[in-house]
Order: sequence, then structure tokens, then C-alpha cells
Amino acid sequence: MKFVSIVSSLVGYAGVLLCVLSTFVRLSGNYYFLGFEILTLFNAGLAVMIFGCFIKLDVLSRTLNKLHIS
Repeated sequence: MKFVSIVSSLVGYAGVLLCVLSTFVRLSGNYYFLGFEILTLFNAGLAVMIFGCFIKLDVLSRTLNKLHIS
């Protein structure tokens, strides 16, 4: 479980970095980065962050089930 928790945190951080990168590129006046539209990269960053949150929620719920806490 510890490994999955670490992976979920890393996935969440990757999503944040992707959103921040797309924000800075857009504020610099560009609409595209590496052939992708900035809004597409921002949405991908949001999706990755949400996926990381779902993994973390699964880890927390499994931990609570092991402790028999509802």
C-alpha cells in the first residue's frame, strides 16, 4: 500500500507540473507547446491530478477497511 500511495502522490505532482507548465507557456503568449494546444495540456494536467486523487482515495478507503473503521 505504501508504494501505491507514493505513486498516487507522484501522479498528482505530475499533473500539477503539467498545469503550471501550460499556464506559463500560455502567459508567455504561445498557444501551442510541442505541437499540442495549451488548453489540451491543461486539461490533461487536470485529468492526471484527478486520477492521482482517485488512487489516493482508494488507498485511504482500503486502509480504513483494514482497520474496520467506517
